[in-house]
Formats: sequence, C-alpha cells, structure tokens
Amino acid sequence: MLYRYGILIAGVFCCSTSVIFIKLSTVDPVLLSAFRLIIAGLALIPFFLNALKRHPGIFMQRYFRRTLWPGAILGIHMIIWIVGARLTPAVNSTLIITTVPILMPFLLFFMAYEVVTRTEVAGTCVALSGVVLLGIYDYRFSAEHALGDAICFVSMVFYAAYLTHARRNRDFVSIWFYIVPVYLLGGLLCLGTGLIGWIAGGWVDSPFQSYSLREIMLISGLALLPTVLGHTFLNYALKHLRGQRVAIFNSSQFILAGFMAYVLLQEIPAKGFYLCSILIVSGAVIVIRAAPVQKRVNSRKSGTREKIR
Repeated sequence: MLYRYGILIAGVFCCSTSVIFIKLSTVDPVLLSAFRLIIAGLALIPFFLNALKRHPGIFMQRYFRRTLWPGAILGIHMIIWIVGARLTPAVNSTLIITTVPILMPFLLFFMAYEVVTRTEVAGTCVALSGVVLLGIYDYRFSAEHALGDAICFVSMVFYAAYLTHARRNRDFVSIWFYIVPVYLLGGLLCLGTGLIGWIAGGWVDSPFQSYSLREIMLISGLALLPTVLGHTFLNYALKHLRGQRVAIFNSSQFILAGFMAYVLLQEIPAKGFYLCSILIVSGAVIVIRAAPVQKRVNSRKSGTREKIR
C-alpha cells in the first residue's frame, strides 16, 4: 500500500512541473497540448504493444470505446490549462487546480459509484482550509489576472472529470490499454483543433513550422516529465487507491509549483503560502495514516458501494 502512495507522490511532483514548462514555452497552446500528448502516447507505445501480446483481441472489443471520452476531456483540459496558466501567476493557476477535491466527491459518486469516507472528508477539510485561508488573505487576485483565473477554474472542472474517468476505468486489465489511447486521442483532438483553427481563420499558429532547440527541449520536457511520468503515475494511483485520496494528495502540486516558480520564474509566493502548504500536507497525512485501518474495516463490509469495498 505505501509504495503506491510513493508512486502517487512522485506523480504529483512530476505534474507540478507542468506550469513551469508552459510558462517558459511560447508555442501556441493548442499545438503545445497536441505535441505534449502525442509525444507522451508514442513514448508509451511499446508498453501498449506488450499488453496487446499478453491480452490479444480484447482491447478493441472491450476497452477502446471507453477511452474516447477521457481522451477528449484530457485534450480540452490541456488546451484550457495552458491558456489560463499563461495569463496568471503559477501559484494562482496551480492553487485553483488544488480545489479539485471539492468537486471530486460528487463526480466519484455519480460516475464511479464511490462514496467518500469520514477520514477522507476530514483530510479534505484540512487541506482545503489552507486553500481558503490563502484565498481570503493572500490570493493575488487582480483585474489583470482575472481572465486567467477564470480559465484555470474551467480547466479544473475538466481535470476533475478526467481523474474521475481514470478511477471509473480502473478495471482495465492493463493500465496501458487506458493511458496510451487516452493520451493519443487527446493529442489528436488538439492537433485537429489546431489544423482547423489555422485553416479557418489563423487563430492557431501553423503547425508546419520549425522550432528552436529551446522550444523542442521544453516540448519534450513537458511531454516526458509531467505527462509520461506525472499523469501516468496519477492514473496508476487512481487504479489502486481511492479517488478522493488521490485528489487530496494532488493538491500538494500547489506547494511544489510555488517553490519552482520562485526559483525559476522569480514569482514570490504570497504570505499565506507556507501555512497553506502545511495544511495541505496535514490533510494528506490524515488519509494516509488511516489507510490500513480503513482497509480492515472495509474488508468486513463487502457487498455495497466502493466506499466499503
């Protein structure tokens, strides 16, 4: 059990680097989303092919259709996230993403038939209390960043739906049958959107252009670190851990992104950043410390919803 939390923490760390790559790159948001997801999907193709050999004939029959919606949702999230992240400070954009645990219980209940436990409610309240305090006292809201903040909020809704789909589809016989098609389908959706935007009115840059070595490295880093590693680790965690627990841990992206933005982008964290960080970590500690106990309790109550499996 603990090693799965280790994988989750590693995934959260890798995902937190996303906003840094996005802010350093100047590639069109639609194209950057497409390149990011397509490269990530292609990088994992060998694992997908190996899964096909071990489980021949079942991917198209059982699973392909179930990857269509998650792929589309991920592609939309990526485009909106990049647009919003470039219009507001890194701490702001990542802070908004940390509000995912507010929406996740409802999505988990209706989409994955999973009910949050008391421990998860307690951890969620502690973690989000830090976000609320920071929002009241130190959040750098301004007219200049209002549009970016609003766009990031919309992106958060799609992100929560994407995470919930991963939890809902945890029954896939191989995780590679899920994440590789989702990445590729999301990337192709973004690429198709970019081509239409370029041809129709030029509101998307031409995809047929050369990029500097710096941009190529940023695109590659965005594809490999927060996507191949970060998103894949998160999807693995959602296959084996309860959805709300993953959402609470994912809130700590705010902490890591804030430190990296300070070092690399000279964005100074707000005064309440450290208190908020302590509360988010405390919320995660609450759920991880209660995990073995909850497992024993659940084993005596099989036969109902995912809450007591």
